[in-house]
Order: sequence, then structure tokens, then C-alpha cells
Amino acid sequence: MRILHTSDWHLGRSFHRVGMLEHQAAFVDHLLEVVEAEQVDLVAVAGDVYDRALPHVDAVRLADEALARLAASRARVVLTSGNHDSAQRLGFGSRLIDAAGVHVRTDASSVGTPVLLEDTYGPVAVHGIPFLDPQALQEPWGLAGRSHEAALAEAMRRVRADLAARPMRSVVLAHAFVAGGLPSDSERDISVGGVSVVSSAMFDDISYTALGHLHGRAVLGETLRYSGSPLAYSFSEAGHTKGCWLVDLGRDGVTGTSFVEAPVPRRLATLTGDLETLLSDPRFDVVADAWVQVTLTDAVRPEQPMERLRSRFPHALVLSFAPAGEPAPGVLTAMPSGRSDHQVALDFVHEMRGTPATDAESDLLLGACDACAEDPEADVLVSADAGRG
Repeated sequence: MRILHTSDWHLGRSFHRVGMLEHQAAFVDHLLEVVEAEQVDLVAVAGDVYDRALPHVDAVRLADEALARLAASRARVVLTSGNHDSAQRLGFGSRLIDAAGVHVRTDASSVGTPVLLEDTYGPVAVHGIPFLDPQALQEPWGLAGRSHEAALAEAMRRVRADLAARPMRSVVLAHAFVAGGLPSDSERDISVGGVSVVSSAMFDDISYTALGHLHGRAVLGETLRYSGSPLAYSFSEAGHTKGCWLVDLGRDGVTGTSFVEAPVPRRLATLTGDLETLLSDPRFDVVADAWVQVTLTDAVRPEQPMERLRSRFPHALVLSFAPAGEPAPGVLTAMPSGRSDHQVALDFVHEMRGTPATDAESDLLLGACDACAEDPEADVLVSADAGRG
């Protein structure tokens, strides 16, 4: 049996306000091409199909198209919900579409009931475990503790009870933070009571475990892997290689694995330096067309830095400042007495930027302070309680 392991599509997600639906659709095209070219028998989607519980209609339309095309392909599909999905919405109609060869598993009550497939060597039990909310399951499942480890341990107990009753090769899909994986900036925190990580030993003796949740591919063991997200969703993923695992399951277990890289819509780059160097140094020509995150080190914050950066890097998306050799800007913890609001605002600008406000900026701030004051002539904010009592 040949398995294509993918996860964390996050349909509908944007990248720093850049819409990604077009690139997500290109990944779906790529996925279908791999299914046919590599003669895939099972597509395992380990959670986070959508980016939010109430996905945009265009994201729903793309998911519908993807599943319809997969249903018409040579492969069977087992798909689970992740922590970004609404289990009820993603699972709507799942009992009806099982007959089409697309098996959507979002209900905790289905854990322990596998999708049974056949290959040359006999049956394979595919257990799809949706993302499990420990708080919701603590009472009905009688969990010993309110943690992801407790919930997943009970889920795997149910899986093993089924496998004990009918021993066969097994595939498990799980959406969890398993020890050994490395998080990025784009995953949502799933900790409960400060506990989110589960032991990799949870999946011992399973023929292959397809993990989802972390966005970087990872090999935690020959039979335990994260596919990662098919697209980058944060600049912390700039060094990731995106794609899917192709896994061959033989008579006695996994016989081979390879990673199939996904299309890259645009490379990511993180740049640090002063503005003039970034604009003139030919070393940066290679990332001129990348999505760029910039940290400027100028001692004095330049005027219109993003506009100037985009003259060379038209896809610059994120800008921050870290002046070289300067301590981090201080924080004003209390309003100094005896100073006007206008002067406090000017002090704040000087503190944060390192240079005084210009005359034009000072006039603008004065107008803003006057507009907020109860008594504009006084150039001070008058408390609503002033004069009472």
C-alpha cells in the first residue's frame, strides 16, 4: 500500500495579509498529480483542513473541489479535523460521503473504529483520531487528568483494543504536539493547564503514524512523522522544505519513505541591516522578488522606510526596528507631573525614535492633544471627575 501523508492545509489562511487561496489551489493540483503519478492508494490528511472554525466561502469551495477530485481519483482518503477546524462543520455529511471513498473523521465517539482497506498482503486498519479537547472529554471518557496526553492515551487505548480483536497492519492519523517536533510561529497553542506535549511512545507498535499540527516536516522515528504544512505561514518557516511524505507499507510494515516537495509560490527571506545597505548591496539581489521580513538597524529611524524598501523589495511584508548598539526603548510608566500632554507626546516620540519630532509632527501632535482635551486652551486633559465632590 502506498500512502501520501499530508496535513495542515489551513485553507483560507493569509500570509501577512497576502491571500494564499490561489497557492493553496495550486497545492491541491499538485496533490492530485502525485496521487496519479505515484500510484497512491491512501491519502492521509492529519487535521487543520481549514484555518478557522468558520471558514470563508472560497475556502469551503476549494475544500469541496479537493475532496471531489480525490474521490474521483484512484486513492482512498482518510481525513481528520485539527484544532483549527470545527469538528461539526468539517464532519457534516461524513456518513454519506464514506461511500465515495472519502472518510472524514471528526467525532471523538468514532475513535477506535477504523477504515478497513485491503492490499496485496491483506487488510490494513486506518484509525483517524481527530483533535481531542481534553476539557470536553474528561468526564465522558473518564480521563485521569485534563491534558492532551490523557486524552490521546485513551484514544490509543481504544485503537489498540480494536487491533487486539483483529490483528493487522495499522495506520494512525493524529493531530497533536508530539515530543521531538519543533514548533514554528504559525501554529496555535493547544496547551491545556500548561501541558500540550505528548510522548512519542504513545504510537509504539503502530505500522505508520501520520502526524499533523506542527508546520515543519519532522522524522520522529521511521514510522512516526510530521508532514508539515504544504505552504509557509510564517517567516519562522523560511528554512522549511514543504511537501508530503510518500510511504510504502509492505507485508510487515514500512518498507520505504520519500519526501515529495510541494510547489513554492514565493521564497521567504529575513533581512537585517541599515536601510542604505539593504537598498544598495548587490548581495540582496537574489531575494529581490521574495516575501521579505526586514529588521532595520539604523541609529535614527529613516523616513518612509517601507516605501523605500519596496522600491527594491516589492514584496516586503514585515518591518521592525532594532537600532545597532542602542538599548531597547524605555517605557514611560507614569505621566510626569507639571508637563502638558503635548510635551509628554513629544517626549514619547523622542524616546521611541531616538530623534525629536519635526515641527510638522509637533503641530500634528498638538492638534491631536487639543482635540482630546476637555479644555483645549489649557492643553491638558481634564478629568471627567474634575470639580466633583
